[in-house]
Amino acid sequence: MARPPSSQPTDVELQILEVLWRRGPSTVRQVHQDLAQRRETGYSTTLKMLQVMKEKALVLREDAVRPQLYRAAKTKRRTELEILDRLVQKVFGGSAKHLVMRMLSDKRISPNDLAEIQRLVQEAEGGEHEP
Repeated sequence: MARPPSSQPTDVELQILEVLWRRGPSTVRQVHQDLAQRRETGYSTTLKMLQVMKEKALVLREDAVRPQLYRAAKTKRRTELEILDRLVQKVFGGSAKHLVMRMLSDKRISPNDLAEIQRLVQEAEGGEHEP
């Protein structure tokens, strides 16, 4: 029995969503031209990907206009949070702390990012603290 399609976007679908988040509602041709600057792809492949993404409810299509316009069904922020939540559940046993600890222990966070994270932690704690 075939597995139902995942509602999570694939890498290529994420590239298409990035185009739509940046450009806003776009035609297949506009999405294709944008993608073609970064990767080799055919127009019919872009069209098929958008059709699949519509079936997966990743994009919405405006049929009232010609040519039809596609737009992301969810905001970038919401999509990022859903992917991150799934990753934390699947890989880190539901513990965001384990994800952060892994990133910190493997020194995968730049000094600038670390400073920004520290600022956000202080803000979440309710204010500035003395160093």
